[in-house]
Amino acid sequence: MTKLRVTQRRSAIDRPKDQKDTIRRLGLHRINDSVVKDDRPEIRGMIAKVRHLVEVEEVDE
Repeated sequence: MTKLRVTQRRSAIDRPKDQKDTIRRLGLHRINDSVVKDDRPEIRGMIAKVRHLVEVEEVDE
């Protein structure tokens, strides 16, 4: 199964509450934090909401 490595590249300060919550639910806490998530529609939707704050790459694990 394909996985996604999501890395926070920009701060969530001064962003709307829903974007801050999405960053937290992805498991990110600070700039340059990375998490590996399953490539599922729910995760893709969360990433799309904060695409201007994160960087995404596909990894095989």
